[in-house]
Amino acid sequence: MQQARVAVVGGSLGGLTAACLLRDDGHDVTIFERSAHQMEERGAGIGLMEATSRYLTGRLGLGLDEVSIHTDAVRYLARDGSVVHETRQPYHFSSWTTVYRHLLHHWGTDRYLLGHEMTGFEQRPDGVTVRFGEDRVAEAELLVCADGVGSVARELLQPNAAPAYAGYVVWRAMVPEQDLPAAVRDRLTDALTYYVMPNSHFLVYPIPGRDGGLRPGERLINVVWYRNYLAGGDLDDVMTGSDGVLREISLPPGTVSARHDAEVRAVAAARLPWQLAEVVAAAEQLFLQVIYDIEIERMAFGRVCLLGDAAYLARPHAAAGTAKAAADGWALAAALRSEPDVISALAAWEPSQLALGARLLERTRRMGHRSQVDNTWTPGDADLVLGLYGPGR
Repeated sequence: MQQARVAVVGGSLGGLTAACLLRDDGHDVTIFERSAHQMEERGAGIGLMEATSRYLTGRLGLGLDEVSIHTDAVRYLARDGSVVHETRQPYHFSSWTTVYRHLLHHWGTDRYLLGHEMTGFEQRPDGVTVRFGEDRVAEAELLVCADGVGSVARELLQPNAAPAYAGYVVWRAMVPEQDLPAAVRDRLTDALTYYVMPNSHFLVYPIPGRDGGLRPGERLINVVWYRNYLAGGDLDDVMTGSDGVLREISLPPGTVSARHDAEVRAVAAARLPWQLAEVVAAAEQLFLQVIYDIEIERMAFGRVCLLGDAAYLARPHAAAGTAKAAADGWALAAALRSEPDVISALAAWEPSQLALGARLLERTRRMGHRSQVDNTWTPGDADLVLGLYGPGR
């Protein structure tokens, strides 16, 4: 098809990847990001799967060892800190910040417009008018909505697709490797390490440092701890920050109440293997996000599409959220190349991406239920291997 004027709403990894791909194909692309400032450390560590790394390696010429840390094994610890199971399983881990910085540096800032929160849009046969507040608009022939978990576009286009609470949250932290005792570093820096306990599980893995450092001593240990909270009072209590504000999706670093911060650290000291308890104790700031499922019926609406977490939202257990968003972008670029116009391209693109999101959502629901409800999360089970398209894929 001919070049199109494209508005990408949302400047996180999914929006940036899609924008870069479409610009590479000659489209006139602008990114509109709601945040007033460049984003930093959103989501902490990520599993760097092929769909996410593909642009960095294939288009930017970066090596995987320039943007990620390679681990060789999946390791499970016992309560006393001994190893109860270990399987050879290679992964690459990076951080949201590392990938974001590389993509944004390549994209540039001229067409990355901060402080633009979409409030609505009007679609016509020949284009889309996108509104930002009361007095700013943008015209486009294609609107790509990559505006994340709290997507305004999804709310407008799929009003019945409300987030469904999964019954648990994930506590997170990033701890400088150099702040940990040598015995802890030796146990945790070469593997994806799990500890499974009743109705909960805990995992850690190494990620690049805040400045992107990849060498021993420069890296961070990414902490992920899933814990159950009853909907209603219990969840509202933990999600009420130190400022007294109740948040629905996440509590960023520095906003967790002192009472809940102390409780998490005390439970870690009492119940986790000593190596993992040391990591939690060394964390300067804990933060958390609520685990939701979002299931949708459509992703394409004429000249408008939903991409990444603005569409299906799957639980993090497969470490595939950023990969799914990137895969949506790669498929969108391919559809626009092969179809004669925007509307037919989105119609051709939608079925495969709906199927991908539905499969990932169902798989991560099963994984979460096994650890948080059924207590059937078993070390070495091949179904628990990370992957976007299935275990290890």
